[in-house]
Amino acid sequence: MLSAPVVHAADEAPDALIKRLSADVLDKIKADKTVQAGDMTRVMALVDSQIMPNVNFVRMTAAAVGPSWRQATPDQKKRLQDEFKTLLIRTYSGALSQVSEQTIDVKPLREAAGATEVVVRTEVLGRGAPAQLDYRLEKVGTSWKIYDLNVVGVWLVAAYRTQFAQEINARGIDGLIVSLSERNKSNNASNAKKS
Repeated sequence: MLSAPVVHAADEAPDALIKRLSADVLDKIKADKTVQAGDMTRVMALVDSQIMPNVNFVRMTAAAVGPSWRQATPDQKKRLQDEFKTLLIRTYSGALSQVSEQTIDVKPLREAAGATEVVVRTEVLGRGAPAQLDYRLEKVGTSWKIYDLNVVGVWLVAAYRTQFAQEINARGIDGLIVSLSERNKSNNASNAKKS
């Protein structure tokens, strides 16, 4: 039974993957009163279990770190990935904790035959104006993996690349790792006070 989603995902088109993931996550949010109440521990667990297995963190982290990634040691790369993953889970969880009756409209995919990278465009519909949420995906083996998000016109990796470059220029790779770690600890403390 546990292998069923993996087999299903391997045959899945990128737009179908985003549609399924979105529907699954929204259904789980709507069914879980603790998530709806803003329990960040539960929201983060949902994001980590449902969304993160479909993300290529190596590519996403390398792109966000930029050229300095090539000079980073294997240990630094691992620590950067761990801290960046925590930051992304928190960012995504914060957005999901605001979800109530939203739905996702997945736009028709414009994919060239044999494409190994695509953009799946979606709109979040609910209260207020529709919000743009697009995904860049790449084919990894037989599965599609997300490696960037566009939230209301801002590509996440590019936004972080600018921030990370400033930190690397000022304090180096280790400085960036420390900065991400401190930011994640600060976010943990803020969420603990809200509980």
